[in-house]
Amino acid sequence: MNKFLCALFGLNLLFLSPILAQEQAESLLTLDEYVAMARGESPAALRADTRRENRYWQYRTFQSQYRPQLVLNSSLPQYSNSIQPVTQPDGRIEFRPINQNTSRLSLGLQQVVPWTGGTVSVVSSVQRFDNFSVDSNNVNYQSNPFFFRFTQPLTLFNEFKWDRAISPLVFEESKRAYVEEIEELSQQATRLYFSLLLAQRSYEIAVQNVANNDEVYKIAQGRFQLGKIPENDLLQLELNLMNSQLAVSQAELDFETASLELKSFVGLSPSANLVLAVPQDMPEFTVDMEKALEQAAANRSEALSFERRKLEADRDVASARANAGVNGDLVVEFGVAGQGQTLPTAADNLIPNTVANVGLRVPILNGGRLKAVRETAEANARLTEYTLAQDKITFEQEVSTQVRQFEMLRERVKITKTSEEVAQRRYDTAH
Repeated sequence: MNKFLCALFGLNLLFLSPILAQEQAESLLTLDEYVAMARGESPAALRADTRRENRYWQYRTFQSQYRPQLVLNSSLPQYSNSIQPVTQPDGRIEFRPINQNTSRLSLGLQQVVPWTGGTVSVVSSVQRFDNFSVDSNNVNYQSNPFFFRFTQPLTLFNEFKWDRAISPLVFEESKRAYVEEIEELSQQATRLYFSLLLAQRSYEIAVQNVANNDEVYKIAQGRFQLGKIPENDLLQLELNLMNSQLAVSQAELDFETASLELKSFVGLSPSANLVLAVPQDMPEFTVDMEKALEQAAANRSEALSFERRKLEADRDVASARANAGVNGDLVVEFGVAGQGQTLPTAADNLIPNTVANVGLRVPILNGGRLKAVRETAEANARLTEYTLAQDKITFEQEVSTQVRQFEMLRERVKITKTSEEVAQRRYDTAH
């Protein structure tokens, strides 16, 4: 990729002569070295690394919800000393002082069932109750050595199934996006590198133009004194000299600006003394159109986003349709429990506990809201489908255009090098 970027952004500058050769060798910086600095040490690279790490841990968070979760819960203690209403057997309510404490400890293991969208949990718990309102301390224990609970949503929409299909695509897309960010850094680094080289060359040309105009002006002064040229021509040459001097000032400012941009991009001090080496050879390689399209589809994050966006649209439609129908929850609980004045007694006197519950929610009258939500989701899905079809065409066209532009620039550099050689021979002949 670096070879491609080097060729793409350096095609018109390969014929430049080395600059500032009088500087010490240890201060020489090549294009490959600067690109490596940008990819590994620049603030932009560090930000890209941080974003990649953030996306990685987001994906790990997604994966963790499908693994067993072991949780220890406790309430040690839950003390209350207050006056509370107490319902009597005949229905009357009396306010009585309540002084009690409840302590509870439980250990639970929970696991989601992604194939059905339900959850399974197994809990073991023990609870102690102290009643300080009576003359003698009244202590009771309740133990649940084993308690099983299964919860299953009664809906056609399984959120876990869609998450397992979409989240891996999001993570893979983020990995490709990181690679693209790093390659864009290489592209920007290459652009800054050659911008500084071009600014340096422009400054050298501006200085040479001042010298040439000064020489021409001095010759013209002698000819004017001999009466061979009119004063108007002399004034025009003097104006040319002043304009070239102004151009030197502008070229020097452009060079300093380009130098600061190059240094700040990789986090170097503005006072760092850098000498850039001009790449002398353009890498020889060809870009096959079919191969480029194949590699783009296999490595570009945009290619994965097509599949992700389609799945997200289908998920929204499935959710809207499910919410418009009958919904509910199935809850099944069973286990054993015991109670007693002491903990061993509560653990010995166990009886089975079983609970089964089915809750349903049936939309009957909602003013057409659910239908509107469903139709909106389906319309968005159709819009996504049409947009994706156009985006895929645009994606392939962009790759094809870049390949053709690369080949055109390769031919352009050959012509430019030939033009430079011809111009140099003409300059040598004239001088």
